[in-house]
Amino acid sequence: MLAKTEQWSDMSEQHKQQAGHDEYLWQGSGKPDAEIQRLEQALEEFRATSLVPPAFPVIDYAPGRSAWWLAITSNIWVPRFAAAILTLAAFTIALVLSLSESPSPGGNGWSVELTEAQADSSLTAGKPKRKMQMQVGEAFETDRISKANIAVADIGRLELEPMTRLRLLQSAAGRKRIALDRGTIHVAIWAPPGEFVVDTPSAVAVDLGCMYTLSIEENGNGLLRTTLGWVGFQSNGHESFIPAGAAAATYAESGPGLPFFEDASGLFRSAISRFDSAKEGSAQRTAAQQVILRLARPRDGLTLWHLLSRVSPVDRQAVYERLSALIPPPAGTTREGILRLDRTMLDSWWNALDFGDIGLWRHWERSWTGHEAQQK
Repeated sequence: MLAKTEQWSDMSEQHKQQAGHDEYLWQGSGKPDAEIQRLEQALEEFRATSLVPPAFPVIDYAPGRSAWWLAITSNIWVPRFAAAILTLAAFTIALVLSLSESPSPGGNGWSVELTEAQADSSLTAGKPKRKMQMQVGEAFETDRISKANIAVADIGRLELEPMTRLRLLQSAAGRKRIALDRGTIHVAIWAPPGEFVVDTPSAVAVDLGCMYTLSIEENGNGLLRTTLGWVGFQSNGHESFIPAGAAAATYAESGPGLPFFEDASGLFRSAISRFDSAKEGSAQRTAAQQVILRLARPRDGLTLWHLLSRVSPVDRQAVYERLSALIPPPAGTTREGILRLDRTMLDSWWNALDFGDIGLWRHWERSWTGHEAQQK
């Protein structure tokens, strides 16, 4: 006790004042801190006096903010996805910190780091990594024994598996675009939704703030698997939305297939594959559809929502009934509207599934289409 007293007496006056302030902040005792008192006065009206939450004032959004930010901060988005936003924010901070030691790419070029892909990591230990710059219009390719890491300007990073070929198409402010001709890339992006786009031979993948893996075969078919956030897959108006934990195949002839959660049963996933590959109106496609409807869980509303627009008007009624039983349609959505594929009603039902606000995708469609039209 004597030693502690002597130690306290040796502290500087500044430290004593700080200790007193800390006691006031955490325990309500000690010397009051003027700054903390000002904060207490400012927040007094929100003091919790019961289990009923205080009525917070409505905040008008300042003009000029982009639509993606308004979508994220709207009163529709926040209650449903607060946990996901916090997870994404934590992940973003970790990625930014992990890249702090990496050299930033100069100009519109992207920095590339090439390494050998050996099964035994000890074989490559200590070997220098080849670094280079990739400019717009250039292609980059890994061979069967190499991998590469590419800094996507200042918004993310790509990891290329062996035997992967991609081309850098665009690297302007708000517009980053590559073409994946073949191979596998692992994508981590922390930019506003829609800023990073990947062209493939069968569809366009639009990042909506996430991490995903995209593989493309020599014949143009492929698979997209999302691990964080969600991705939009599009081809000539044919759209698939893939949230975290889900995947979707893509086909050179027909574009993106039905998305599905990877924890679904093998029979369910097999039926989706048969449905995607069968011809419209065929008996095989009808049989696959029946299996999908029978085995669907509430979580598989993701698949059924997409199925609505990919079947005939006659078959659409059965899909509607099954999806309604699993996930009731929200207020303002009618059976007749869904059966005629009213986009506003479909979008409302999608948002009720809690996989992501489709307003982000619609904003990307408008902004990107307008940008492409200006380039022509």
